[in-house]
Amino acid sequence: QVQLVESGGGLVQPGGSLRLSCAASSNIFRIYTLGWYRQAPGKQRELVATITSDGRTNYADAVKGRFTISRDNAKNTGYLQMNSLKPEDTAVYSCYVTNVIKTYWGQGTQVTVSS
Repeated sequence: QVQLVESGGGLVQPGGSLRLSCAASSNIFRIYTLGWYRQAPGKQRELVATITSDGRTNYADAVKGRFTISRDNAKNTGYLQMNSLKPEDTAVYSCYVTNVIKTYWGQGTQVTVSS
């Protein structure tokens, strides 16, 4: 069993930045793919970014060039650096780790982009 705890969400003005963290309770984190989803009210869940255990990344078109996913396997922690935030980025952001057979989820953290 792996527990994931997200942090770093909050309220930010358009154009601002936030960094989300996803801390895992197990070293299994190091061999799993890490990803972030988001879900806005009334909208479908959207895959934001993924990073494999060896560092290969993939991003949704909506966040390319603005968001950066990374991981520190020594700390069993993943990150989502979000720059140039827009109101449409407002959502609950959830991290997960997976090896395809098993997937573990965090509880989610609210990100609100508003002036």
